[in-house]
Amino acid sequence: QVHLVESGGGLVQPGGSLRLSCAVSGLELNDYILGWHRQAPGSYRELIASLSKSGKSPYYRDFVRGRFTISRDDASKTVYLQMNNLKPEDTAVYYCKATGSSEIWGQGTQVTVAA
Repeated sequence: QVHLVESGGGLVQPGGSLRLSCAVSGLELNDYILGWHRQAPGSYRELIASLSKSGKSPYYRDFVRGRFTISRDDASKTVYLQMNNLKPEDTAVYYCKATGSSEIWGQGTQVTVAA
C-alpha cells in the first residue's frame, strides 16, 4: 500500500527555518514526480516545488525560489523541503504529492510563521 507521511511542521518566527520530510512507502521514487504543495486558510492548494522522476531538475514557484530547496534521499525514500527565511505568508498546511500512474497525497503538516 502506498503512503506518504509528512512531518517537520511547526511554529517558527519570521526569518526562521524548518525542514519538512515526506516518508514514502509502497512506490518507487523513480516512477513518480514528487512535489510539495501548500494550502493556506481560504485559499486553493498550490504547487510550490517539485522534482522530476530522476530526482533532478527541481522546479520552484517564484515566491519560494531562493528560499526553499526540495531534495530526496533514495536510500531512505524521503523527500525533503528545506525552508529558509520564512515569512508569515508561508503559513499553510504543506502536503507531499506523488504523481505518476496515480496521484497520492500525504495528510499534510501545519507550518505557522508568526512572531
